Amino acid sequence: MKTRETAVIPPLRLRKLLEQGEGELLDYKKEVSSESKIAKTMVSFANRKGGKLLIGVNDNRTIHGISPEEEKFMLEKAAGFFCKPEIKISITEWHVGKKTVLEVDIPRGENKPYFALGDDGKWWAYIRVKDESLLASKVVLDVLKREGAGEQTLISFSSKEKALLDYLSSHPKITLAEYCHLVNISRRRATTILVNLISIGMIRAHQTEKTEFYTLS
Repeated sequence: MKTRETAVIPPLRLRKLLEQGEGELLDYKKEVSSESKIAKTMVSFANRKGGKLLIGVNDNRTIHGISPEEEKFMLEKAAGFFCKPEIKISITEWHVGKKTVLEVDIPRGENKPYFALGDDGKWWAYIRVKDESLLASKVVLDVLKREGAGEQTLISFSSKEKALLDYLSSHPKITLAEYCHLVNISRRRATTILVNLISIGMIRAHQTEKTEFYTLS
């Protein structure tokens, strides 16, 4: 489950990472406050392109420092018991003066979708969107399942698919509800079509905290 590496990292390398700021591939944490919360971030990275956590860094990018052994224990517990499937993280110690920062590498998942155990005792899938870890929608979850299974998508284009692509060629985006109304089909049928078209790269899903919409790729 774990790979440990201790190294003295030149300040320049640390500065370059901090200059990037939080985003799709990087997140800062002052400390690990709970296994369930850090697991949420871990699975959001694993369900997308992978990413890094810097533990011991304030939101303003200044170095706070942590007690490494306690933080490592919580990180490894989160990756092993609060993530499903287990995520194989690697941890590197950065020593800057008397302060320690942990760099946690989360690989792109090979067994998607990944779920985090919530405080409610349920397992939830998250994805990384810009600098946030958002709950995966039903459409995105189905796409992740297909990616994890390594399934190839073969579809035959009907009037329903054509109507969606024609609409998006002249409109910037569409929601699931709008698509259902456009072609008068059920949410289940619309979801299947959206998943198929996302899987073959013809459209893209864009998720926010409030809603999800789709655009041409």
